[in-house]
Amino acid sequence: MVELELDKHNAQLEHATTEEILRWTWETFHPKVATTSSFQTQSLPLLHIISRVCPDMPVLFIDTGFHFPETLTFRDELQTRYGLNVVVIRPAIEKSQLLAKYGEGLYRRDPDLCCYINKVEPMRRALRGLDAWIAGVRRDQTAHRKDLAPLERQSDGVLKIHPMLNWTKSDIWAYIAKHELPPHPLYAKGYRSIGCAPCTIPVILGEDERAGRWADRDKNECGLHLDTMKHREESNEK
Repeated sequence: MVELELDKHNAQLEHATTEEILRWTWETFHPKVATTSSFQTQSLPLLHIISRVCPDMPVLFIDTGFHFPETLTFRDELQTRYGLNVVVIRPAIEKSQLLAKYGEGLYRRDPDLCCYINKVEPMRRALRGLDAWIAGVRRDQTAHRKDLAPLERQSDGVLKIHPMLNWTKSDIWAYIAKHELPPHPLYAKGYRSIGCAPCTIPVILGEDERAGRWADRDKNECGLHLDTMKHREESNEK
């Protein structure tokens, strides 16, 4: 495990460019570092910069079994186009087993449990043995994310690194236009922030880009970016 003075490095990296943070991360933590991506439109700039700065960086993609087919196709297209080192990870329980155990609609009855089984637990397994995890979150996305620092030590010891914190939605689109990056196939249909199909709907003009996620719930995070998320080891009691 690489030891760092977080306050010192956070001060140094607060105004560093995404490219500078990625180079520093790769040089400091390789090979025990990976990034994650949901392969939606807002993921494009970080993936594109990684392809130029550190193309061997593992890009972890959690295949929950509930993604839109368009997302999987888009992932494969970007992997081929930009030479990304995509690594697919999956839940410990297969989709058929999940449905047999919990029935249909777990995402409606207990969305936090559904996200834990299909996203959080697989991610925690994937991070074992790593020293650092790069995430493309931005401060302008949610109330939780606005207070994040470039470097955050997680409770499991992994250092979470945020090279895109200071980007805005306008910055994302300016970069996409400059480099002629292809948007997610569902963007033209009103999907702005895309997760699993059962919990994602299009948004209307003027709505926040994450308004289509868990639209009928007081929920805007799946748990991947909430270090305080409780383990649900006894989920079979639900």
